[in-house]
Amino acid sequence: MTRRLIARLFTSVDGVVSAPNTFQFDSFDDDLARIVGGSIAQVDDVILGRVMYQQWAGYWPAAGLADPFADFINPVAKHVASRTLTPSDITWANAELIEGDLESFVRALKQTDGRDISIEGSISVVRQLFLAGLVDTLTLIVHPVIAGPGERLFGGDVTTTRLRLIGHEVTSSGNAVMTYALRAGESG
Repeated sequence: MTRRLIARLFTSVDGVVSAPNTFQFDSFDDDLARIVGGSIAQVDDVILGRVMYQQWAGYWPAAGLADPFADFINPVAKHVASRTLTPSDITWANAELIEGDLESFVRALKQTDGRDISIEGSISVVRQLFLAGLVDTLTLIVHPVIAGPGERLFGGDVTTTRLRLIGHEVTSSGNAVMTYALRAGESG
């Protein structure tokens, strides 16, 4: 049995996926909390990139147990993808550095027992693993806002890659939650 690798990113209508905290504040509603909560309830392992790890390791351990995301992210197994961090840099509880090739690590992790594996944030990790055909579902949560400058998930160097829509929902605040998978036979 192969475990699913899922990715979920917040984005603006104009495709910005970086720093969603700067544009999602007035549209993160109860519907979206239910959707995200349902998704993370199925996760045993999380993959983080270096930047997300460093940001979150400095915040979530002190966030306290009153926050539902802290209840999830602090105890879950965390695997950190980085070419610059060393094992001694990884200090957050239940976190380890991925040593060696990221794609090989993910292929092996998907073959272990457990529930879903999630990539949290980590734009470059989502991009790499999705285009390698390792991400089973990519959920884009489109907030009703134009963010302007910021990083997009896919740039002009990506070849045409066909997706199939496997789920969608619109929340009460107008967020469009769309879940995609690669079409059969597609890779980046």
